[in-house]
Amino acid sequence: MTQSQAYPIGTPGQKWGDAERLEWRATTSIKREYQQEVVPKIKALKSEFVVEQYGALSYDEQRYPLFSIKSKNWQANKPTVLITGGVHGYETSGVHGALKFMATEAQHYQQHFNIVAAPCVSPWGYETINRWNPNAIDPNRSFYADSPAEESANLMALVANLPLEVLVHIDLHETTDTDETEFRPALAARDGIEYEADSIPDGFYTVGDSALPQLEFQAAVIESVAKVTHIAPADANGQIIGSNVVQRGVILYPMKKLGLCGGVTNCQYGTTTEVYPDSPTVSDEECNDAQVAAIKGALDYVVRHHYA
Repeated sequence: MTQSQAYPIGTPGQKWGDAERLEWRATTSIKREYQQEVVPKIKALKSEFVVEQYGALSYDEQRYPLFSIKSKNWQANKPTVLITGGVHGYETSGVHGALKFMATEAQHYQQHFNIVAAPCVSPWGYETINRWNPNAIDPNRSFYADSPAEESANLMALVANLPLEVLVHIDLHETTDTDETEFRPALAARDGIEYEADSIPDGFYTVGDSALPQLEFQAAVIESVAKVTHIAPADANGQIIGSNVVQRGVILYPMKKLGLCGGVTNCQYGTTTEVYPDSPTVSDEECNDAQVAAIKGALDYVVRHHYA
């Protein structure tokens, strides 16, 4: 399959310019409301946590303020946990899973950790159900100096201003059927390359950092999530989305090299979760619960081993 067959914008073999990016943006529309579905859940946590605005997107600063949720009693003798969701705004359980963890489980873990969550890094993407921002830039390939993505730059500034180094970072994502039907074909068209069809894994998996895999830690996340939803099997090539499966439900990426959110800190323990929301056997709430289970599995492991 070629990009010309797969995507209607652009000229095969040529990277998009400003005209194509504007043409793509014109195809987007608001499908759900950040201010109605997400912001009230964030503000509802004000009695238990410090809710702060750490930025706003220039596309519409009133519509798209960016919020963090932090432990009230920050203590220097406790390690810091960063939870990020909605870096890809269309990945719904990343947003609502982060919020559900903060509402239901975070208080328990504050005895061990300082916790900071950025539950919806890309609210424009959340509203338009998109992987990219309005400039056809992927925030999750833009975590580097002088980032072209406001979403990434704002989060990097938040992390840089934390009073302590981050020990644990859990970045909540989904792999959806639309990755294959829309977002990967669009990426190939944007970059002027041929689109090669792939398959979508049926189930949950994690992406660790190839520079610091922490495979026992990844296994603990998988074990916790397996109690909630099914784990993605390897394909016939022993891979998930083109990467070798190094153990059950785990692949590895070079986080910093690729500009991924998973590389935004120098954490000792990091994982990127990938929930599969399009399975006919799961519900939206099960997807949220899988994200909560992933965070719990990660933090329980660190409690057992970091404090041992």
